[in-house]
Amino acid sequence: MPEILQYGFMQRALVAGIVVALICPSIGIFLTLRRLSMIGDTLSHVALAGVAGGILLNFYPIYMALLFTLLASFGIELLRREFHQYAEISLAVVLSSGIGLATILISMGGAGAQVFSYLFGSVTLVSSQDMLSIILLGSVILATIAFYYRQLFYMAFDETAARLAGVPVKRINLIFTILVAITISISMRIVGILMVSSLMVIPVASSLQLKKSFLVTFIASLGFGLLSVIVGLIISFYASLAPGGTIVMTSVAILAVVAAVKKLLTG
Repeated sequence: MPEILQYGFMQRALVAGIVVALICPSIGIFLTLRRLSMIGDTLSHVALAGVAGGILLNFYPIYMALLFTLLASFGIELLRREFHQYAEISLAVVLSSGIGLATILISMGGAGAQVFSYLFGSVTLVSSQDMLSIILLGSVILATIAFYYRQLFYMAFDETAARLAGVPVKRINLIFTILVAITISISMRIVGILMVSSLMVIPVASSLQLKKSFLVTFIASLGFGLLSVIVGLIISFYASLAPGGTIVMTSVAILAVVAAVKKLLTG
């Protein structure tokens, strides 16, 4: 057995990491095509406030982050309807609120050291509860995407046409925003709050370089995500580095290689 698999914490981190590697690009491809990648950044800052609140109240931080991000997702949808001509305002308001609340809660609880592991991810602190939560909620996310795949596909390319075709756009938007909130909450243990939105976007950017059909692009983004997480975790283990950074930089390296190969092949 390889040395990396001889440790329980690395076994848990790899299992959780594989789930995260599947759900982040699955969500990210629809965010990217709809030019809504800023939702990931917005909710990740709200998740930080949830983590700080959980530590302050001695409550499981991931569940508290999930509660905060779910409430924020509802807030985003309400604000988007209020400012329908300036939808980006809703993201700016929620992001600013998340940062402000996180700063207050961290200063109140003196939880800076504990929050740090959630900012950049930690393989040694992935507990059995973390792993089970990630597997359970990750399965819900993947099942929901599979169930609404056709509607999400239509909306990714033309929301107006999807509405005219009978797709319940408002309901699907709300469900999708909730999925983004759940994804961020359960991924931050491995990738880190500050990095999770990158894992949603960069593998998708790599797969878009292939210029293939949507299904091939979708599958390729999952493959690039898996490669990024597995290689990143291995580097993190042997180099004693924060997993969030190694995963994201591996993902960036993959994007650079794919882009370089594409340029060579196309002349």
